[in-house]
Amino acid sequence: MFSLSPLKIMIIVAVVLLLLGPDKLPEVAHKLGSSWRALKRLQERVESEVREAIPDLPSSNDIARIARSPVHLLNQLADRVDQKEESDATAARAAEAPPAPPAEAVVVAEAVAPPIPKPTANIVLPPDPSLN
Repeated sequence: MFSLSPLKIMIIVAVVLLLLGPDKLPEVAHKLGSSWRALKRLQERVESEVREAIPDLPSSNDIARIARSPVHLLNQLADRVDQKEESDATAARAAEAPPAPPAEAVVVAEAVAPPIPKPTANIVLPPDPSLN
């Protein structure tokens, strides 16, 4: 944005002194201060009314951080969705899994059923022309 160096501030003060003069400067400063206080009170009042209406609203600092970096918020939301999907999938797998057979049944099943041989033929696919 813009920054005010000490030199710029001194120039602004000098111009204000020249325009207003030493007589009106305290009055203007008092009016500016009271206006600033009134604006801050209005902001606090509006914020408290909104917080009463919407209690789950994030704090002002959180909202400002979200406004500065919306990508960070989207990443957090995506992580939450990924975690929820992962936990749902884990719960679904646990619900679908059959109960483990007793140890003796496993030994008997291994002795009766021969192991399934793995295929030995190598399958070669033609190159995909869209990758070139």
